[in-house]
Amino acid sequence: MASLKEIKNRIGSVRSTLKITSAMKLVASAKLRKAQQAVAAALPYQQTLSEVLSTLLADYSAKRQEGRNAGAAPWETFSRERESGRVAIVAVSSNSSLCGGFNANAIRGALAALSDAPDATVFSIGRKMADAMKKAGHPSPVMPSDSESISSPSQDFSHLAEHPSYDGAAKLAEDLIEGFLDGHYSRVELVYNHFASTASQPTMQETLLPFNGASVMPSNSEGISGDTLGLRPRYDNEIDCIVEPSSGELIEDLLPKVLKFKLYSVLLDSAAAEHAARTVAMQMATDNAEDLLRDLTLEYNKSRQQKITAEILDIVGGSML
Repeated sequence: MASLKEIKNRIGSVRSTLKITSAMKLVASAKLRKAQQAVAAALPYQQTLSEVLSTLLADYSAKRQEGRNAGAAPWETFSRERESGRVAIVAVSSNSSLCGGFNANAIRGALAALSDAPDATVFSIGRKMADAMKKAGHPSPVMPSDSESISSPSQDFSHLAEHPSYDGAAKLAEDLIEGFLDGHYSRVELVYNHFASTASQPTMQETLLPFNGASVMPSNSEGISGDTLGLRPRYDNEIDCIVEPSSGELIEDLLPKVLKFKLYSVLLDSAAAEHAARTVAMQMATDNAEDLLRDLTLEYNKSRQQKITAEILDIVGGSML
């Protein structure tokens, strides 16, 4: 049996840990509220973008059937499947741990996507994902540009996991779109944890490119019905207004914006899921620490009572001699 001093030291250690986990839970809860507000603020804009794009696509298709639009539109290259090129996987995790199975689930999802495309190029957002992919032999490359090639040294995207920004997401999306249109990538996949609720953060795998419509809809917009493109038109019939310069030109300009904002919304969604997972993990750690503290306190009191009783018996026994 442990001595009273050892039990007392353990009680002090557990109390210190309890203070830490309680503080981390409060911090994670505050960050979760801010992340939820960011997701809620971005959701209407993303939905409206998707609806407007869907309406323009429906209008363009209707005019094409009437013979007013002939030939392939330039923006259709976004939806054309490539037979050559490597798969690009954008995998999102967090920069830190102590968030339950959040990082492990995201890494598992990325490895599952890699099992279908072993030669894929992985763009890791978050230090935990970057470390795991580096061990798996898939370090993050620098995106191809005029002066750089696909074999350039690794690029760090960890800042996007901790502080999601539209500018950073848009830059990464621009490079991915350019790589897809140039034929470097045959497909662009997104792997991240979706914030379904505080207690549930399922791992999602979605296709960003080639564009199929459903991939740009918000992940938490369940129940939205759409046409074959997977989007919900704003109007049932043809647009009841004049579109200038034309539906095709507007689609060509709007589609990259929709794809950029989709990547940004994924970063916001993953950040909210991370803070939710950390809140739950720290709540569980706090509860376990409180249970352990009660058990140790009970053990300490029992041991102290036994020691006092033994000393009394010794005194009584000595006085009777």
